[in-house]
Order: sequence, then structure tokens, then C-alpha cells
Amino acid sequence: MAQKQARGKKKKPVRKKGRKKVRKIHMNIWIVITIILLTGLIISWPSIRHRSHGEDKGAIVPKGAYVYGIDISHFQTHVEWDSLMVLTDGSRRTMRSMSMAKDIRPVSYVFIKATEGSSMKDKHFRKHWKEAGKKDLRRGAYHFFRSSKDPREQAENFIKTVGELRYKDLPPVLDIETIHSGCSHKTLNDKALTWLKIIEKHYGRKPIVYSSASFIEDILCDEIKGNYPIWVAHYEADTPRYKDWDFWQFTDKAVVHGIDGYVDLNACPAATLEDL
Repeated sequence: MAQKQARGKKKKPVRKKGRKKVRKIHMNIWIVITIILLTGLIISWPSIRHRSHGEDKGAIVPKGAYVYGIDISHFQTHVEWDSLMVLTDGSRRTMRSMSMAKDIRPVSYVFIKATEGSSMKDKHFRKHWKEAGKKDLRRGAYHFFRSSKDPREQAENFIKTVGELRYKDLPPVLDIETIHSGCSHKTLNDKALTWLKIIEKHYGRKPIVYSSASFIEDILCDEIKGNYPIWVAHYEADTPRYKDWDFWQFTDKAVVHGIDGYVDLNACPAATLEDL
């Protein structure tokens, strides 16, 4: 009986000390791999961020003897003002690599958002305006119009924010893109004309009016279209649908050397820029 009992006893499994060691080694390897991956991510973050905000190539510039300009707001947090250039490849597509570029053109002018509605001021206007003023390029300030707000208050907001203009600054710009619910086309145009006349009287210069080709054709009145320079937005076209334009915003997906990500790019005849 004793023998049987002894035989029936189960032997305790012998734990191999080596397994613990192996697990520890594996864990250490994964820790090392994780550290390497995190280090690589930190090092490559600027280029990843750069790619996430814009590709190495962007929109195609139109054919023609144009001078190019950008328009910016608080969305463009960092601008290398000494490096602003439009680089294009053999198919006229904007690109970032200077060494691979087939054509290099300067950025000749910049429109900067100053105000919106009755009280909003673009948070980066002062910085952009000051830096642009130090460089050899024309600068202009624009106001985003709200048809629901008093046009006199909007004009006052713009004047207080921008201050006086230098002789080489571009005329003020009225950006009209929206119309609030219940507002008639006539009311919108009357309010826009009020803003335009106040600004024209204050600065002694005719403001520029910005809008899309369809908005200009379908909503803006003849008094505005016939008396003020027009800056038309029309993308992915050989020429704007609205023909009587002074500036043409032909894309919002241009790659411009000196700015991260995509940016709006505009064209105008050299003579137009000189006459303003």
C-alpha cells in the first residue's frame, strides 16, 4: 500500500529558470524597439507634419505673363518672408524642391486678412502685416464681409485694425462670399456699397472686390462690378469664367516655397499691379 501510494504521488513540475530569463530578454528587446521607434518619430516629425499639411507638389499655374501673389490669414502661422517663391516643374505644377524646379518666380504681392464682420480681428494680422511691410513686395489687407452686420461698423473695424496705408500698399479688399438667410441680393449690394464708399473716402483709393465667379455674375450688382477692381476666384480653369478681372485666385492648393502646406495662389498682369 505504501509503495502504491508512493508511486501514485505526482511529481512537481520542475520550473526552468531559463524561461524567466528569456521572457525578460524579450521584454527588454521590445522596450528597445519602442524607444527606437519613438525616437525615429520625434526626429521625422517635422517632415511628417510637413507632408500632412501639404504635398511636395501642388496646383498647376496658368499659362500667361502673370505675376504671382498669395493670400493668407491666421491659418498660415509661419511664413518665411525671405524665401517666398513659386517653383514649378516642367508641367507648370507648383513644387517645393528648388533643386528640381524648372522655373522660379518671385511672390510679388500678398493679401492679408485683417478683419471680419463688426468686431473680429484676425489674430495674426499684425504679425503678418508688419513682416510683409519689411519686404520688397506689395501688401494688401482684406475684410471678410458679413451681410448680417452693419456695414458702417464693419468699415470702422477695418480702418481701426489696418490703420493708414503706405503709398506702395495695395488698395483695401472687400471679400464677399456669403449672404445670410433672408437677405435679398439688393440688401447685400446696398450694404457692400456702403462699406466700399466709406473705405474709398477714408483711404482715397478704390477698394478691390473679391468673390467667386458665380457670386460675381449672379449676385453682385453692376455698380460694384463696373466701378471697382475685381479679384475673382475660379479654380481648375484655363481662364476665369468672369472675364473682366484684375486679380485671379486660381487655386487654394498651391505649394509655395516659404510656407508649409497648401496656400491660395493668385495671378495678375504685371501692368495691373503697377497701376494700383
